[in-house]
Amino acid sequence: LPGLRAAAQEASPAASPVAIQPIATGPAEDQLEVFSWWTGPGEHDGLVQLFNAFSAAFPNVEIIDAAVAGGAGSNAKAALSTRLGGGDPPDSWQSHAGKELWGLYVDPGYAAPVTEIWNALGLDDAIPQGLADQLTRDSERYLIPVGVHMGNVLFVNRQVAEDNGITISEEMTPDDFFAAADTLQAAGIPALALGSKDPFAAPHLFENTLMGVLGPEAYIGLWDGSTAWDSEEVTAAIEQFGRYLDYVNEDHAALTWDGALDLVLNGTAFATSMGDWAYGAAVSKGQTDVLAWAPHPGSAGAYSAVMDGFTLPNTPPHPNNATNWLATVGSADAQAAFAPYKGCIPARTDADISGLSDYLQWSADQFASTTIVPSNAHGAAASPQLSQDIFDAVASFLVDRDVALLQDSLVSAVEADGLGQ
Repeated sequence: LPGLRAAAQEASPAASPVAIQPIATGPAEDQLEVFSWWTGPGEHDGLVQLFNAFSAAFPNVEIIDAAVAGGAGSNAKAALSTRLGGGDPPDSWQSHAGKELWGLYVDPGYAAPVTEIWNALGLDDAIPQGLADQLTRDSERYLIPVGVHMGNVLFVNRQVAEDNGITISEEMTPDDFFAAADTLQAAGIPALALGSKDPFAAPHLFENTLMGVLGPEAYIGLWDGSTAWDSEEVTAAIEQFGRYLDYVNEDHAALTWDGALDLVLNGTAFATSMGDWAYGAAVSKGQTDVLAWAPHPGSAGAYSAVMDGFTLPNTPPHPNNATNWLATVGSADAQAAFAPYKGCIPARTDADISGLSDYLQWSADQFASTTIVPSNAHGAAASPQLSQDIFDAVASFLVDRDVALLQDSLVSAVEADGLGQ
C-alpha cells in the first residue's frame, strides 16, 4: 500500500538486562506497592518489565501490583482518589502529565515533588523541554515520565485494505477515508472499530477528529483559549465526528478499546483510531504483521502526546523503595525494555531505540518532526472537571447525534471552567 507503513516485529521482543543504580540507601523495606491501570495486553507486559528491572536490583522486595482495570484509568482514578482521600496511598501511582496531574494529585496535596530524583537521574538533559513543562510547577518536578505515546494513529488491517482496493497514505484526508468507508460498507465491513464501553474511546476519536479538521495550532488553541469552541471549524469537526460514527461497528457500546482492536486484527473491521498502546496489544497477541498505520485522517503534522509517568506521595509507606522505583522507571535502560511491550517510545531521548520495531521507529520520527499537541482524552489538555464534562457531552452525542447540542454543551463547559480567562 503506497505510503502506508506495515508492521514487522516479533511478537515477544527480547528484554535486555537492566542495571539500576539505587538512589535511596536507607533501611531495607520489604514491600513496594505500585498503583496503575495497566492490566490489558501489552501494557501489563510493559509494567512487568519495569517490575523485573526493580527486582533485579532489589530481589528481596515484594512488589504489590495494585492495578485496577479500565481504559485510560477511568476506574483506577476513582479507586485511587478514595485511597488518597482516606490517607492510604500506595508507594507510587501512575499518572498522565498536564492538568490531570495538577488537578487530581498536586493541588489536593497528595503528590510530593520528585525534583531531587529528577536531578539525580540527569533528566534535564534527557527529557524534552515540552514534556518537562507539563510536569513542572514553580520549578519543582512532580512526575517521572516513563514513556510517550502518539494518540492520533489509524491502525489498519492490511489485507482488508488490499482486498477492497483501498490505497492509504500518511496524508490521507477525511474525504479519502469516507470514500473508502463507502466501499467497505457495501462489502458489509465496518470502516472504523470503536469500543465505547471504555469512556475515553469516543472522546479519543473526537479529539483526533478535531486535530484533523483544525490542524495542530488551532487545536492547541482550543485548550489555551485562542480558538473558539463555537467556531464554524468546531462545528465542521463535530459534523465529521458524526460521519465517522456512521461507519462504526454496531456493538461499539459493548466493546472496550482492545475489543475494537480485535475486530481489526481479525479482519472483521477495517481500522481503529487509537494510540500506540494498540500496537503494544498487537505485539502481545503476536499479530503485528496484520497491521499497517498512518496518522488519523487529516492529522498529519500533529503528534498527540500521551505521556505516562509515576508519582511520589507525600507519605509513601515505603519511602526508600518508592524512591528507588522512580529511579528505575526513569532510567534509560528500563524505558528501553518497557517501550516495545507497551507500544510507546521512551520518554528519555538518550534511551536506545535501535531495537524498536518499524512502527515505534516511525512513531519516534513523528515525535521528532511534527507539532506536539496535548490530549484531553488522556488528561493533559483540560482540567479534570472540564475533561469529564467533555466526556459526558460526547457520550450523549453517541446517542442523540445532535451537532448543535454537543457544541453548545462544549461551549458551556469551557465557560464554566474559565478556560483561557
